[in-house]
Amino acid sequence: MTHHGTIHSRHAANGLQKSGPQRPAPSQTEAGAGPAFAWLLIVTGALGALASFVITIDKLQLLQDPTFSPSCNLSPVLSCTSVMSSDQAALFGFPNPLLGLLLYPAVITIGCALLAGARLRRWFWLGLNLVTLLGVGFCMWLMAQALYEIGTLCLWCCLTWAVTIAQFWYVTARNLAQGVLTAPRAVVAWTREFRWVVPVTWYLTIVMLIATRFWSYWRTLI
Repeated sequence: MTHHGTIHSRHAANGLQKSGPQRPAPSQTEAGAGPAFAWLLIVTGALGALASFVITIDKLQLLQDPTFSPSCNLSPVLSCTSVMSSDQAALFGFPNPLLGLLLYPAVITIGCALLAGARLRRWFWLGLNLVTLLGVGFCMWLMAQALYEIGTLCLWCCLTWAVTIAQFWYVTARNLAQGVLTAPRAVVAWTREFRWVVPVTWYLTIVMLIATRFWSYWRTLI
């Protein structure tokens, strides 16, 4: 083969290589969907399942013995009994924690599947986003009820709020990064760069609401 033929073959090979299918950059394929994201689902799912299990057991014991005092009854403000005995604690006709016992293990399963290399379809991610949206909405409603209607807090319930917020936001951030959810480029870029800002701000807002709602009690502890 002549020198010109060799050069032509190399150029042709390079052309085929450039025109062939390109693998997305690691930042696109792994943004929010790598091992860190999978472990986030597993850990938050496990914490949510633990909280739901403890609340369910305490609720059953409270039904059997109205004088039963759960271990999370720590003060007039931190009183699980008041929350468990409220109408809001069984909004759908059964104890709310039963939903957690159903859904949080499912989140753990999804995280384990992602660690094993599962590739889930777009409709699945949209469905997961919807479920976490409904979950976080329900948690925020329960939070408002606990703060301004019931007037007490359950620490295990607070844990479920925290993990559900994390699940909703990081699933949303993952879907934005992967194009499952459409948004302006600036929003997607900001989400990739500062995805921690939303949950941190969310948590700080809840802490502020709790602090201001029960400020008269906190002052007695100082």
